[in-house]
Amino acid sequence: MGTVTSRRRLVGVLSVLLLAASCTPTRREVVVYTSVDQVFSEPVLREFEQASGIRVRAVYDTEEAKSTGVVNRLIAESENPQADVFWSGDVFRVLVLKRKGVLTPHQAPPGVPSRLRDPEGFWTGFSGRARVLVFDRDRTREPLPRGLGDFTAPDRRGELALANPLFGTTTVHVAALFVALGEEAGAKLFDALRENGVRLVASNSESLKSVLGGQSSFGLTDTDDAFVALQDGRPLGLLFPDQDGPGTLFVPNALARIAKGPNPSEAQRLIDYLLTPEVEESLRQSAGQIPTLPGGKEPEGFPPLSGIRFMDVDYASVARMVEEIRPYLQRWTGM
Repeated sequence: MGTVTSRRRLVGVLSVLLLAASCTPTRREVVVYTSVDQVFSEPVLREFEQASGIRVRAVYDTEEAKSTGVVNRLIAESENPQADVFWSGDVFRVLVLKRKGVLTPHQAPPGVPSRLRDPEGFWTGFSGRARVLVFDRDRTREPLPRGLGDFTAPDRRGELALANPLFGTTTVHVAALFVALGEEAGAKLFDALRENGVRLVASNSESLKSVLGGQSSFGLTDTDDAFVALQDGRPLGLLFPDQDGPGTLFVPNALARIAKGPNPSEAQRLIDYLLTPEVEESLRQSAGQIPTLPGGKEPEGFPPLSGIRFMDVDYASVARMVEEIRPYLQRWTGM
C-alpha cells in the first residue's frame, strides 16, 4: 500500500514539475546577421542584450568576404528565414536584398536624415566610414597624390595597395566611381591602375598593413581601419581622395528587417536601439565612425571633416552597379 502511495506522490510531483516547465516563458531572442567588424559590433549587441533582456544571436561575416557572405546566406534562406535583422556595413547590399524581396519595412526614428531613409521604409542608414588613402608619414615623399587617378602615372607605379574589389567596401567604391565617372571612364581608370602595378591584397586591413610594413607607399582603406592604427600611435597620414573630382565616398551603416523573420517585435526593438546617438557615439569612440544623427562629434585624430567634399551618391544606382560590374571585376582580378 505504501509503495503505491509513494508512486502516486512521485507521479504527482513530476506532473507539477512538467506543468511548471511548460508554463515557464522562453527567453526572447533576436537573430542578427552583420558585416560590421565583430570587434566593433559585438560590444554594441551585448549592451543591447543587457539593456533589453533580449538574447542576441549574431552571425558575423569574415574579413575576406565582407558583406558578400551574409548577403548570399540571406538570399539562400529567403524561403525559410533564420535572421531577423541585417546590420550592414554599407547601404548598397541592403538595396540588393530589397530588390530580391528579402526585406520587409520597419519603423525609423524621426531624427534620421532623409538621405539615409528608404522612402518605402526598407532600410535606414546611420554612422559610417569614409574611404581614405593612408600612408606612412615617416617614409612618404612629396608631392602627395590627390586621387586614385594619380596612381596611373609612371612615377607612381606599384605604389598603391588595394583590397580585392570583389568584396566589401572596395566593391562599393568601384561601383560608385563607375556611376560618377561613367562606365567607360571607370573601366579605363581601373584598367590603368592594374597596368601600373596596383598591389592587390585580401582586405582593407591588409591594405593598411601593407603600408605600415613598407610593402606599399599608399593604401586605400576605410576610416575605421585607419582610426585603430592612429589610436595605436602609428605614424599614419590620411588623405580624403578625389577632392578635385567626384569626391570622397562616405559609406553609412544600414539596418534592415528580414521578411518573415522569426522574431519581428524583437527585431524592431534592436533597430530602435541601434538608431540612437548613444550607439553612434560608441562606434565613434571604438571605430572612429562618423556620426550622422544631430549633435554627433567628429572622430578624434582625423582632419576636420567640415572641409571634406563627399561624393554625391545615388544609392540605388550604385547598388545596381555593384551587381553589373561583377563580371568586369572577376576579369580584372583574374578570379
